[in-house]
Amino acid sequence: MSQFDQLHRFIFNNVSVRGEMVRLDNSLNHIVHSYEYPVQIQRLLSEMAAATCLLTAILKFKGEIGLQIQSQGPVQYAVINATHDQTLRGVARWDEELSSLPESFEALLSKAVLVITITPEEGERYQGVVALDKPTLAECIESYFDQSEQLATSVRLMTDLSQPDNAKAAGLLLQVMPKEAGATDRTQTSEFDHLSTLTDTLTEEEMFALPAQDILYRLYHQEEVEMFPAQSVSYACTCSRERSAEALRNVDKAELMDIISEEGAIKMNCQYCHTEYRFDAIDVEAIHGGHFGETPSGQ
Repeated sequence: MSQFDQLHRFIFNNVSVRGEMVRLDNSLNHIVHSYEYPVQIQRLLSEMAAATCLLTAILKFKGEIGLQIQSQGPVQYAVINATHDQTLRGVARWDEELSSLPESFEALLSKAVLVITITPEEGERYQGVVALDKPTLAECIESYFDQSEQLATSVRLMTDLSQPDNAKAAGLLLQVMPKEAGATDRTQTSEFDHLSTLTDTLTEEEMFALPAQDILYRLYHQEEVEMFPAQSVSYACTCSRERSAEALRNVDKAELMDIISEEGAIKMNCQYCHTEYRFDAIDVEAIHGGHFGETPSGQ
């Protein structure tokens, strides 16, 4: 059985620290190979995908979390969305007129921010913003937790793009748990620092080659680690013909008919999975008449 596309949660029974580890391959490849991304963009999306899985695992409710980078540098926009049940999708936009892209995280981005959006199925949407002013995405996420949650957090992100058609990414997160409900602990205890130091000894070769249980034993064999059942991670786009039709409902009917008259049909493409949805005059009548779906579609 593949050790990838799985999220592993674990806790340390002897110290107040929780952990998560994720490794991605098939789910990631749907994202990074959905477009002819340069390897630098593939690497950025890979790190973001691993990070988003780790953050989603912290959620205590059903919903969605999104990591979005907004930048004035070569990479203008990158986003990964994930749900509480670990389905992923993502896309990036960059200056395609450039003959080459810089290699480093900092050089790819300029005057950039990371927007973290949490959208629960029930309750209010929350959005946090952190400046991307650290050398790595992992350090920026650590800074986010320090500022917003005031919880000591350690993040490791790794990628393996050595095989052109099989991108891999991994992430490992440690976090001090609140002492009690609603409480925060800003102090990085000696125990947390010790565990973080152990985590830093993990190599990329070990992360991508060893079974999850062996990695945790390799790092923390002197600790009391409790590992929970793995959760599967998969790629899934939330687009649909019905959602596209709902968007067209907000556009003036005459305007839609003009487009159909000029182009033969309205074409809507999902920016994530690139699925094309086509709507003809009959569809538009149905959409604005409130009975779309009852009429034969024109996809």
